[in-house]
Amino acid sequence: MSNSQYLTKIREQHRLRKGIVYLRQSSPKQVVENLESQRLQYAMVEQAKALGFEHVETIDSDLGFSASVGAAPRKGFDYLISSVARGEVGIVMSREVSRLSRTDKDWCQLLEVCQIFDTLIGDEQHIYDLSLLDDQLVLGIKGTLSVVELKVLKMRMVRGQEEKARRGELLKRLPPGFVRDAEGRVVKTPDQRVQEALELVFRKFRQLWSIRQTFQWFRDHDVLLPVNRARGHGLVWQVPTQPFVRDVLVNPFYAGAYVWGRRSTETVLVDGRLKKRQARVRPAAECRVFIPGHHAGYIDWETYEENQKVIRGNNVRWESDESVSAVRDGQGLLTGLLRCGRCGRKLYVRYWGKHDTAARYLCKGDFDSGGEYCLGFGGDRVDRRLAREILKAISPLGMEASLKAIARLETGEDDRAANSSPGSCWICC
Repeated sequence: MSNSQYLTKIREQHRLRKGIVYLRQSSPKQVVENLESQRLQYAMVEQAKALGFEHVETIDSDLGFSASVGAAPRKGFDYLISSVARGEVGIVMSREVSRLSRTDKDWCQLLEVCQIFDTLIGDEQHIYDLSLLDDQLVLGIKGTLSVVELKVLKMRMVRGQEEKARRGELLKRLPPGFVRDAEGRVVKTPDQRVQEALELVFRKFRQLWSIRQTFQWFRDHDVLLPVNRARGHGLVWQVPTQPFVRDVLVNPFYAGAYVWGRRSTETVLVDGRLKKRQARVRPAAECRVFIPGHHAGYIDWETYEENQKVIRGNNVRWESDESVSAVRDGQGLLTGLLRCGRCGRKLYVRYWGKHDTAARYLCKGDFDSGGEYCLGFGGDRVDRRLAREILKAISPLGMEASLKAIARLETGEDDRAANSSPGSCWICC
């Protein structure tokens, strides 16, 4: 940057203001591993001072943050824009202009603000004056190339991952209970303790039919489960968390199926800003790659599908079978079973009274949007009426069952009496 034609662009009015050196790396992994890149970016401070800027400020708060579309807000970049807009900055320097932005929107915003407030932009080789048409064109081309480069790299990476996934070979980290054999195939771990622990999770769920109750059983009995280490390889044994138990029960990998693309990333507009978020988890059969029978599992596929149906029925946020719901706190007998006769919404129960035991069934209607409740009624009378009808229906069956039990008891006593007749003492013989 010693060429005089570039130095002539820096005027005294620029040097009277401060220079800003902007640093960025796209991921925390790069911050930890790409230390040489950091060193070269920090070295731009000395270049700015060599250009005659006495006060040079370094912005490195965006190290580890992506500048792509929908990425999290960059506080450092926002501070840079506001500083330029206040007329405090004479030059913005970055080792590569692509560090400043990877989106057309942010790039155009930066160029526009720098042009209005007569702020220069510099990289490792050049100084750009936005009042000059040629410099505007060069920066525009570099900004476009930066955006296209990111899209091309991402497209290649995703395409390569998908091709590998379609072969069932894209396995970044195997769930607990699975290992690779000598030929690279996925098999169940030979560690019998790990196998028995995971099989116990599925067995307990089939007994309790609730993720929460299954988790609670392991907590109450201090039963340890194998969990992948947060860092590195290998397993650690610990009392499980509820999310871990849920992951084991809903993961199709334990049913021998390989899936890829269960939860895609989508870009949405929130409060005028693009944000990336994960979409809801897709059913295994609807994933971009679904390979049943990929490896030996801990349960068969039919059992897995039955478990998922029960889990969806237990979750009030899912559209589930109206006759199925998890047992919850409270004394209301019809919790989760009633629907409003006016609008069809599911009624929920609210408890009142001194000890919060008096149930009242309510339909919100459009209350959440500023309207009124659709309907509501006390649960005491309805629950008592239901109890009477249930008892009326099962009483004849109960009487019949009692008579059959008495008959079986009498038959058993006769058999024991016959076995204890003289000459055949079953106690002595």
